[in-house]
Amino acid sequence: MALPQAVVFDMDGLMLDSERALLGCLAQAGGEAGHDLPEDFLLSLIGSSDAMTRQAIAGRVGASAVDALLHDSYARYDDIVATGVPHRPGIIDLLDTLAAHGIPRAVATSTRRPLALRKLETAGLLRYFEHVATSSDVAYPKPAPDIYLLAARKLGVDPAQCLALEDSPTGVRAALAAGMHVIQIPDLLVPDEGVRALGHRIAGSLHEVRGLLQPLLTLPA
Repeated sequence: MALPQAVVFDMDGLMLDSERALLGCLAQAGGEAGHDLPEDFLLSLIGSSDAMTRQAIAGRVGASAVDALLHDSYARYDDIVATGVPHRPGIIDLLDTLAAHGIPRAVATSTRRPLALRKLETAGLLRYFEHVATSSDVAYPKPAPDIYLLAARKLGVDPAQCLALEDSPTGVRAALAAGMHVIQIPDLLVPDEGVRALGHRIAGSLHEVRGLLQPLLTLPA
């Protein structure tokens, strides 16, 4: 593993413990409205854009019910965002280490720009990043490579020289399609054989990622 010229971070489920929070809000709102949203269905939404999530939920509850369900879910979620979504373990140590060594950093998220910036700001993470690329900024969301390609372009770094950190299979496929090196740190979804066959590295935590990078950062130039 070579030292990357830049590191590009997914947001939800990678830096922020937001997947659990949002899926919990969907489950609560759905249950109170009488909709059956089983765990396997909710987990299938991880890594999807807002549009893809809406389409999937509409297919489950019906087009006439999806707006009310999402409005209720997002209202609950906004209350969590307002107080700062909890961090995933190890994210601050990793960001501090990269910043101390001058490694450029960007975010590549399927979340819409206004919400992404608000989540990063209230969680105290926005200050760590030179650029934030979101689904609002590209034609095609993950698993298309567009968001990752935009992040690399904003950083001025060849995608092949970037390390992408992801938690979801959808995000892993997007980063690999962009030509980046990828380390997956799974959260709610355990990588299946198909995901493992993609050939990227899988780590158990962000602490482990920091441990992998630390020796490279201290090598003489």
